Amino acid sequence: MLTLKGMITELDGELLTPGMNLEAECAKFFASDLMSDVLAFIKPGSILLTGLVNSHVVRTARLVEVTAIVIVQGKRPDRKVIDEARENRVPIITTGCSMFEACSRVAGSSPKGKR
Repeated sequence: MLTLKGMITELDGELLTPGMNLEAECAKFFASDLMSDVLAFIKPGSILLTGLVNSHVVRTARLVEVTAIVIVQGKRPDRKVIDEARENRVPIITTGCSMFEACSRVAGSSPKGKR
């Protein structure tokens, strides 16, 4: 099972919210830039992959109980968004990978049937 620590390694990522549990398991993944789709379709405990960096992402992630947010394309949210995520115990990871590449890497690291 892939952990957040393993995901950071797999995606050549950087954790923007220090002090989070990096041993949390990543069993399900959901990729979208449409927060309406996230609200409608994501399963609690999923990892959200997105290109959005605003506070709506953190609020939506908290509402649907994601394990972490992965921001693609090397984008970085501003300090206010990072602080909000840290206060709400929502890890944020950034990666230089495109959405397609990040999804491909994650899918290749996950046991079949757990995506």
